Amino acid sequence: WVTEKLLSHGQFYPLIKEAKANGTIIDEVDSRRLSQLTQGGNHQGIAIQVAPYSYWDLADLINRAKQTPDPVIVIADGIEDPHNLGAIIRTAEALGVQGLVIPQRRAVGVTSTVMKVAAGALENMAIARVINLNQAIIKLKEAGFWIYGTTADTDRFLHETNFSGAVGLVVGSEGKGLSQLTEKNCDQLVAIPLVGKTPSLNASVATAIALYEVFRQRQF
Repeated sequence: WVTEKLLSHGQFYPLIKEAKANGTIIDEVDSRRLSQLTQGGNHQGIAIQVAPYSYWDLADLINRAKQTPDPVIVIADGIEDPHNLGAIIRTAEALGVQGLVIPQRRAVGVTSTVMKVAAGALENMAIARVINLNQAIIKLKEAGFWIYGTTADTDRFLHETNFSGAVGLVVGSEGKGLSQLTEKNCDQLVAIPLVGKTPSLNASVATAIALYEVFRQRQF
């Protein structure tokens, strides 16, 4: 669904024309109709209906990741905010992560908000949604991944850690961080050094900092 203004815009018309050529049904509507369709969301003149995200099987995700030398997989332990998950996906894909593992319970899945915040990164990111996150971590270990958990409760800092080989990076939920069992199943815990009075970082920001350090070590 697209407004007349956007449909006739020189920058967007070729994209909409291409989408139509690929089989997409284009329907011109007014802004009021778009507001109804998006339940008052910030639609910016266009709304798209797509099939639900098709999650990867964990075994397939691992096999795909291992086709890359020294792969990196992010494991999200209970991220509940779709904006955080979308930002994590966008950052992970941009930096070269091979996949993401999320739990089915007490965590957000791939929603329309996640897709929007990810800004297209989902097209190139494999995501597995698992029933038991800790069993998934064990399977990653069996596949040769060394599991690092991000937490403030350790004296081992991010920049002091050697992130070589296959890496599984576990990031905790917004409020609680890593669960006790997940923390126990990590091979090593690492912390981002903070010098201000703020005790913690936003989950997606912490993930971005940790991933940057992982890939910085490999490229510089």
